Amino acid sequence: MSIVNEFNDYRAKMNDRILSEDNKVLKRFWSLDGAAYQEGALPVKTKELLGLVASMVLRCDDCIKYHVGKCYDLGVTSEELFEVFGIANLVGGSICIPHTRRAVEYWDALHDQSEA
Repeated sequence: MSIVNEFNDYRAKMNDRILSEDNKVLKRFWSLDGAAYQEGALPVKTKELLGLVASMVLRCDDCIKYHVGKCYDLGVTSEELFEVFGIANLVGGSICIPHTRRAVEYWDALHDQSEA
């Protein structure tokens, strides 16, 4: 199984499990998170790129994979993505380098999967 399928399957499974508990606070948070990334004054693509930078600076690999996947789906180019990585490393410092490696690995896996 590819790292893309493994991540997406696990994320969906656990989100379903968490939301099955019918916890009002968690459901509202999930809803707020989804609403924040909808089209608005900023386009969705810009919001996903911003989410990716924040995730890299906060060093959340799951969040990074999620936003890299969304960026891929939105047609972000490799050049755009690597500019985002540059900003994230500049803001977050060298601690972001390992997360950049894993983000590039995931980006490459997305491309490999679409070519297969």
